Amino acid sequence: MEKGLQVAIDGPASSGKSTVAKIIAKRFGYVYCDTGAMYRSVTWAALENGIDVSDTKQVIDLARRIKITFEPGQPDQRVFVDGHEVTKDIRTEKIAANVSAVAAIPEVRAQMVEQQRQIAQAGGIVMDGRDIGTTVLPDAQVKVFLVASAHERARRRYEENLQKGLATQSLDELEAAIKLRDQKDSTRKVSPLTQAKDAILIDTTSLTIDQVVDEISALIKKNQDN
Repeated sequence: MEKGLQVAIDGPASSGKSTVAKIIAKRFGYVYCDTGAMYRSVTWAALENGIDVSDTKQVIDLARRIKITFEPGQPDQRVFVDGHEVTKDIRTEKIAANVSAVAAIPEVRAQMVEQQRQIAQAGGIVMDGRDIGTTVLPDAQVKVFLVASAHERARRRYEENLQKGLATQSLDELEAAIKLRDQKDSTRKVSPLTQAKDAILIDTTSLTIDQVVDEISALIKKNQDN
């Protein structure tokens, strides 16, 4: 059996990365490594332990101590911190508002990147985030950068929150928060959100999930044949 490819899917918040990555992984029988969930897990652990996310030293020490693991689940992959399930806990607006600060800490990123690279060594991996193609897996055979308008991304997040029964912000508040998140992610000093030179840009604003999945699947099949 031939070794699977490394697939890197990057893009801003709510551009559809995670949804698409999970489907792609299932379609090709690949492992899905949810990098965003890893940073969210560190953020959750910090807040749970009463650590201010601006206290860099304590956050770094925490990131080095905790173990983040994934398990298959329906409909979503399950996430654990030291054996404690945090699948739903890490998807709150409070975590979303603090995760950029945690993800911007160089030592935290180094810790997570090392774990991610170890997972990817065997191939047959789909990883999504903001710096996978540029920093984590610079040699990935397939690199995709997904984008969508801020308004469309806010609409998607709003609908997702309603479906999950989560207390939600208004559409305008979500759009403002997404624009602020974009600004933070794009201007941070460590591994900023940027498109890798060899990544394929896909604008998902007017595309369905199936259309995006089909485009990426075609790229994977093309690389498998080469």
